[in-house]
Amino acid sequence: MAWHFTAAFMIATCLMLFPRSEQSSQGEVLQQLRKQLEYPRQLDVWNNPNSDPCYTQPTSVVTVACEGNAITELKIIGDRITKPPKFSGYPVSNITLSEAFVLDSFVTTLARLPALHVVILVSLGLWGPLPDKIHRLSSLQVLDLSSNFLYGSIPPKLSAMPKLHTLTLDGNFFNGTVPDWFNLYSNLTVLRLQRNRLKGPIPASIGKATMLSELALAGNSIAGEVPQLGSLNKLEMLDLRDNELDGELPELPTALVTILLSKNSLKGEIPEQFGQLNRLQHLDLSFNFLVGKPPEKLFALPSISYLNLAANMLSGSFSTSLTCSSTLGFVDLSTNQLTGDLPVCLNVNVNNRVVKFDGNCFSDDPEHQHETKYCQQPHKGRGSNKDVGLVVTVVGVVFIVLVLSLILMASNRRSCQRVLAEQQLLQKQMQDNSTSGMSTELLVNARYISQAVKLGTQIMPMYRAFSLEELKEATKSFERSAFLGEGSIGKLYKGKLENGTLIAIRCLALHQRYSIRNLKLRLDLLAKLRHPNLVCLLGHCIDGEVDESSVKRVFLVYEYVPSGTFPSYLSGSSPEKTLNWCERLQVLMNIAKAVHFLHTGIIPGSLYNRLKPSSILLDEHLVAKLSDYGLSIITEEIYKHEAAGEGQRCVEDNGGELENLEDDVLSFGGILLEVLMGPKRHRKDLSVLSELVLSISKQEEREQVLDPVVLSTSSQDSLSMVISITVKCLSVESSARPSIEEVLWNLQYAAQVQAISDGDQRSEVSSQTC
Repeated sequence: MAWHFTAAFMIATCLMLFPRSEQSSQGEVLQQLRKQLEYPRQLDVWNNPNSDPCYTQPTSVVTVACEGNAITELKIIGDRITKPPKFSGYPVSNITLSEAFVLDSFVTTLARLPALHVVILVSLGLWGPLPDKIHRLSSLQVLDLSSNFLYGSIPPKLSAMPKLHTLTLDGNFFNGTVPDWFNLYSNLTVLRLQRNRLKGPIPASIGKATMLSELALAGNSIAGEVPQLGSLNKLEMLDLRDNELDGELPELPTALVTILLSKNSLKGEIPEQFGQLNRLQHLDLSFNFLVGKPPEKLFALPSISYLNLAANMLSGSFSTSLTCSSTLGFVDLSTNQLTGDLPVCLNVNVNNRVVKFDGNCFSDDPEHQHETKYCQQPHKGRGSNKDVGLVVTVVGVVFIVLVLSLILMASNRRSCQRVLAEQQLLQKQMQDNSTSGMSTELLVNARYISQAVKLGTQIMPMYRAFSLEELKEATKSFERSAFLGEGSIGKLYKGKLENGTLIAIRCLALHQRYSIRNLKLRLDLLAKLRHPNLVCLLGHCIDGEVDESSVKRVFLVYEYVPSGTFPSYLSGSSPEKTLNWCERLQVLMNIAKAVHFLHTGIIPGSLYNRLKPSSILLDEHLVAKLSDYGLSIITEEIYKHEAAGEGQRCVEDNGGELENLEDDVLSFGGILLEVLMGPKRHRKDLSVLSELVLSISKQEEREQVLDPVVLSTSSQDSLSMVISITVKCLSVESSARPSIEEVLWNLQYAAQVQAISDGDQRSEVSSQTC
């Protein structure tokens, strides 16, 4: 009898100890993963190896979920978000995990948690080819490895994971072809492979993944035709932007809500079937080679809100009876070959609808339209084999031009010497000025302007020269009511052109006399700086253009941005107007994008743009735009004059630092500081920096230092990231400051963390939400 009792006791003891043993084993696996990830700060919550991982408090960046005693979900969002200019498959110090990291071993460790249903490992610096053994996680339903440094081919063994329904590998370096085994998935609903280096065509097998609701392959080098997707009856989002797709548009599934096909080489007409996509809300077909007349039913779709057909070769005219849906808020028809009258529903400001139609041949607003004969010219797509004779003719003409050039060169030597002397003078002036560093060769030769600038100019109003009489008429001879204010770089006026367009006019005094040719070279360069987050420069007026010796001022004509400056939305004096944390992050990201464009959109970049909060303007949709940018191109002497005449005041106001010489990252740090603290408490000195550093870790310090609106609407993790990048931007040593690209990445990541904290699980930050 005794032995029965002993056996029962031993069995009960084993049953009681088994869960503890399993928990201990899982805890050891997590500790091993933490070690392999090189102890990221996000995993400090695992400091106690004896605690039960299933009872760890979840945060926006780390989550461990369990069913019973088994770990079923593992989410870790790191902060290794900086991408190097080039990545060749080797570890990069402080960006990827170290050379000691082995992805194969990491996946082996991960597979020791066989009950995992969800694995989200984002921005952790993982590098290497993704091993086939990932399929050992046979219970996996969600796999998200985005924003890492994975390369090579996407492993075929992923197709052996029958329960997988969400696969996200965005923002890596996969460089094979798009896999051809998606037909083996019976449950795949979300496939996101954006911003990799995938090439080749989209396989036809994608059309057999009938459960797909989201397909995103944007930002690769995928070529060929868009495959037939009509069988994907549950597909709601299709994103194939920024690839090398060609061929004609196929008919698409009727359940689609979002279609993004911009920046490809698609040709042919827009199918009439698109006018039957009654659930469609967002359609972007811009920057392709589409021809013909757009289906008029597109404008009347019951749910359509965004329609972008810009920069194609669309032609024909719309009927006067064309109707627009009441939900349609944005239409862009710019840079096509459309003619006739603009339909009434596109010509009247209804429900705050934004309509762009410059660069066509419409009868409306002729100032920004081509002549009708321009749109009547025949247009042909790429790759036509019918124009061999034309090519031969062009080659012959080029040869003749070269011969004539040699003949004319001798006769024009005297005038060439004069031009060369002027260019050498301009080059010497630019070399003497460290804020610009732009040679005449760059000013004259438009091919040095990046492709991004060329694309930007296609969908914005055309740049032109204004007469002084036009500006006087627009401002009623610059009367007091038109005066908006005066800064260190000139007076600012508001005006209204004859066609009703509101404009802002900046008057710049020139302390150095320029020749007309010299000045126009600079203005032409400034005109090429076009970006959605830059206040659009519409044109210029040179006062005294007839007599070069009398040119003392130039007027820059900008679009008028109606909703005021950024600081007026930070004060808190009008609570209904004050921006919350999400909205402030969106403004900061917009301006960081604009500054990044200024740094990279031209060679060399415009690095000293005198950034300050009052230079940030908000339009009627609260989209931020940077004003007074790039003025160093034409106003170096103004800056030198300021530094000489007002340097002492600048030193006194800024603790010994001459604000006029600040680089953009340091200036951007000042903007970040004002966003965090509010304009009334903003002071750029060492005491503020020390307070900010303390506020990262101490809640009571935050309450004393930071703006109450920021504290009440931000998550702790998101706020800490922005405070950290602010401190870096304001570093005394310029070498310790981050690049503007790194600042942008940090802001995007902070917004992503905030979105997750607010319950938005999407990994992409939209332009409307945080």
